[in-house]
Amino acid sequence: MEHIRSRRTLLACLAIMGVGFSVLFPILTPVGRQLGLNELQITSIIAVSSLTVFLATPRWGRLSDRLGRKLIILIGLFGFSLGTFLFNIILELGLSEKLSGVNLFLALLLARIFHASIMSAAMPAATAYMADITDVGSRTKGMGAAGAANNLGSIVGPALSGLATISLLLPLWLIGLLAFLNGLFALRFLPPSPKRKEKYKKSFRLRYSDSRILPFMIAGVALFTGFAIVQQTMGFRFQDSLELTTAETSAVFGSALVLSAITALISQVFVVQRIKIEPISLLQIAMPILIIAFLLMAFSETRVPLTMAFGIMGFGMGLAAPGLMAGASLAVPAENQGAVAGLAASCGPLGFTIGPVIGGAIYQISPMATYLFAASIYLSLSLFLIRIKRSGIYTKNK
Repeated sequence: MEHIRSRRTLLACLAIMGVGFSVLFPILTPVGRQLGLNELQITSIIAVSSLTVFLATPRWGRLSDRLGRKLIILIGLFGFSLGTFLFNIILELGLSEKLSGVNLFLALLLARIFHASIMSAAMPAATAYMADITDVGSRTKGMGAAGAANNLGSIVGPALSGLATISLLLPLWLIGLLAFLNGLFALRFLPPSPKRKEKYKKSFRLRYSDSRILPFMIAGVALFTGFAIVQQTMGFRFQDSLELTTAETSAVFGSALVLSAITALISQVFVVQRIKIEPISLLQIAMPILIIAFLLMAFSETRVPLTMAFGIMGFGMGLAAPGLMAGASLAVPAENQGAVAGLAASCGPLGFTIGPVIGGAIYQISPMATYLFAASIYLSLSLFLIRIKRSGIYTKNK
């Protein structure tokens, strides 16, 4: 019964975190342009904050092994709220022209670094918590449920960004408040992780090169690099192809992100939760789906096919993400769950460090080439997964 309550509370927290992560994307692109920032500067803000998350996440994961999952989750949630408020203040200064140019760009970078360094605590601790309350047989479904909750929040986030038509930064101020209330909710209702009763005396340090998890680390970085290229440039694609205003871009791009989150939720609820399938197979199934989505983005310039491409991409990512997290989790024993959750969760930030810079640079040359390049990443990853699957080494639970 306690595990059921823990699971429900954790999933509620993950849903709110999904709102917080997704609400910024449809707003930052048009607002950044209004502030006078170019495409590379805008994507660099995301890239630098993602690099910070990449560096911090494994450390937070190991700390959750030593200090407990709940404490680290709370640090992440309250840190998310504080960092969001700081970032919003700087954006307000930019919009009122009290801060501009290089000073504005550097202030936004520093604010995102501060925000990322603290909020990065939440996800690895939450992932490790889910591993603590699931057994080997239900691990993939548990990670799928966590992903579904996060995607449910990702549906609300872009929808919330529609409030930008009232006031550009209203959605960001609301999410800062929502993150703070989420922290209070977790403080009151989330029980300590049951694994803390074992009191691991030291944090087990894993490396990305550890042979047990290396294929999942490579797959994760490639997966999120391609995803980041798309997510960080499609705002430009919608605005340029459809000739939209700042507020219109937020609404149109936000609706595409909503569709992506809905299809990801569908794949996690109706495929991952109902079909017993090994993690690498989930990743393999996702690859052709994602390649189709990116080819559609490359050759389309109208709203309907571009939005449809986001829906296809969401379905593919909904399959791939649980496969990645479950595969890494199952590869190591219980005392390594915080450490491996930190490493697996850092694949996304590393991808979002590399992807936006590449995407922003290629987009300035050719929008079409941006999405063809992303598709080539997934083609290479698909071939890599075939090779790993044939080896048979990583297809059995450890």
